[in-house]
Amino acid sequence: MKNTTIAFIGGGNMARSLIGGLIADGGDPDAIWAADPSEEQRQILRSRFAVHTSADNDQVAAQAEVLVLAVKPQLLREVAIGLAETVRQRKPLVISIAAGVRHGNLRAWLGEDAAVVRSMPNTPALVGSGATALFADERVSDQQRQLAESILRAVGLTVWVKDEALLDAVTALSGSGPAYFFLVMEALEEAGVKLGLDADTARLLTLQTAFGAAKMALESAENAAVLRARVTSPGGTTERALAVLQAGNLKELFASALKAARDRSHELGDLLGGQS
Repeated sequence: MKNTTIAFIGGGNMARSLIGGLIADGGDPDAIWAADPSEEQRQILRSRFAVHTSADNDQVAAQAEVLVLAVKPQLLREVAIGLAETVRQRKPLVISIAAGVRHGNLRAWLGEDAAVVRSMPNTPALVGSGATALFADERVSDQQRQLAESILRAVGLTVWVKDEALLDAVTALSGSGPAYFFLVMEALEEAGVKLGLDADTARLLTLQTAFGAAKMALESAENAAVLRARVTSPGGTTERALAVLQAGNLKELFASALKAARDRSHELGDLLGGQS
C-alpha cells in the first residue's frame, strides 16, 4: 500500500485524519493527492503533510489508484457525476466515507462498473481511535478489500458487514455513539458538582474513569456484563447506584435511542439516493 497513489476528493477533518494516519504508518506523502475548493484547506494539507493539492477534482482523480470520496453527503452526487468519466478511464478503487449515501447510488453516479467500497467511520478517527465499518459487493476484489481495509485501519479498527443495510445499525451504534458517551460524561460531571466537587475535579475524574473503563474492556476477554459484575460488590455503593439506573430502564432507553438513530439513517439514505 505504501507505493499506492491515493487521491482524496475533499480535504476536511476526516480526510486530514486519514492522510495523517497513512503518513504516520509509513505512507509516502508524494503518493497522496487531495482536491478541495478552499485554498485555506489546501494550504493546511500542504504545510502539515507535504502532499499534492489542487482545486481540480479531475486532476487529482487522474492520479489515483485509490480514490477516496470525502465530501459532504449532500454534495456527493454532483461530485461523483463529475468524476464519472475519469473513474471509467482510470478504474481506481473508490472508497466513500460519506454517511448515508448508498452503494447503488454511488455506482449509478460513477458508473455501474466502478469498484466501490462504502465505509462508515466515526469521529474518534480524528484522534486515531476510530471504528469503521465497510461494505463492498462482488465488483471489489479481495486485493482491493485488503487495500481499503489497510487505508481505513490507519485511523482505528475496521470491520466488514455482509449486508449494506447493516450500515444503518453501524451508524446508530458507532457512528452516533461518541455523542452518547459524551452525554454520559456530561451527566457524571454535573452530578459530581452537585455532590460538592469543583468542576475541574469532576471533569478530570470523569474523563479518566471513562478512559480506564474503556481500556479495561479493550484489554479483557470478558464481555461488559462480566466486567460490570466484577466491580459491583454485593451491598456496596456501586450496586446501589446501578439499581437506580436499572430502575430507570437504562438498557431499554438505549435500545430505543439506537433504533431511532438507525431509522433516521435509513430515511437519510432514501433522501440522498432520491437525488439520482
